[in-house]
Amino acid sequence: MEGGSLKVTGILSGIMLTEGNHISGDSATHWDVSNAQVFVQKTTGWWQFYLQGGAYNLPAIGVPFLSTADTIKNIYGPFPQGYLKLVKGNFNVEIGALPTLIGAEYTFSFQNMNIERGLLWNQENAVNRGIQLNETYKKWTAALSWNDGFYSNRYTWLTGSLTYAFNSANSLAFVGGGNAGAYAKNTLATPLALNNEQIYNLIYSYTKGSWVVQPYLQYTDVPTNAKIGIAQGAGTKAGAVLVTYNFKRGFSLAARPEYIKSTGSVSNGAINLLYGPGSGAFGFTVTPTYRKDAFFLRGDFAIVHATNMTPGAAFGPAGLNANQPRGVLEAGFMF
Repeated sequence: MEGGSLKVTGILSGIMLTEGNHISGDSATHWDVSNAQVFVQKTTGWWQFYLQGGAYNLPAIGVPFLSTADTIKNIYGPFPQGYLKLVKGNFNVEIGALPTLIGAEYTFSFQNMNIERGLLWNQENAVNRGIQLNETYKKWTAALSWNDGFYSNRYTWLTGSLTYAFNSANSLAFVGGGNAGAYAKNTLATPLALNNEQIYNLIYSYTKGSWVVQPYLQYTDVPTNAKIGIAQGAGTKAGAVLVTYNFKRGFSLAARPEYIKSTGSVSNGAINLLYGPGSGAFGFTVTPTYRKDAFFLRGDFAIVHATNMTPGAAFGPAGLNANQPRGVLEAGFMF
């Protein structure tokens, strides 16, 4: 719905998930609302804004499912994103609760080619409260943000991105960020290790005709800092490829192979960033999708395989299983 320069849109969708080797305290199946959100935005003029409110879920492979009610309560609340945007030519400033610059996947399920986010996304922040400067010059696009990282409410994070568009189909982006301070806070929205990390991405994007192909690399480092409870730091090296092919009549197929490996070991007391210190994981997700007008229906078929895992830190009731298969269905309307 549009009125003048004001645009109001929304989404209503539900999700069903079933998985093997669920961890203790979880269950093999889940039903929930995945989105019941409204978006209000003004995208013209020297001042603009974006407001997002409602219910949402943030499913990701390799980690337990969190109910929509608990997601809202423990992550970003009922208004997860909203900001004011001041525009002058090719330069603009955004202030508020902003989408992160980090990574190749977006926060909410309807924004991505897969229903669930991947293994690399699990190392990234998603919503940053702060200020962001954006500039476009010919084939270059740059952004710089001062924010609170993993929703810490302490403004010590700096993130930035620099993108070069070779042509309309090909671009390359370098993205980086990290905590310039140190903070001992440890909650679901602000995990101790990740909120004190440095993280870097190299993202290549190809979009032409029916194809979208996006390979990217990721590097993270969590430094040792005994004062905030990180007795021995660690890091990760990872890579993924996001691929989508759009068929005719509303059908598309997406695939996401990815691999991540962490440093450290149990013997040197390193922090756990995956399935025990020094562990790794391979993930593969395939997502067929059908869209017709406002309606959409899609399914995720995913497998995560943990490597060099610590017994008790992987899948299954006792944390001893290396594999977790998962199937997800999502259906709804975007209006």
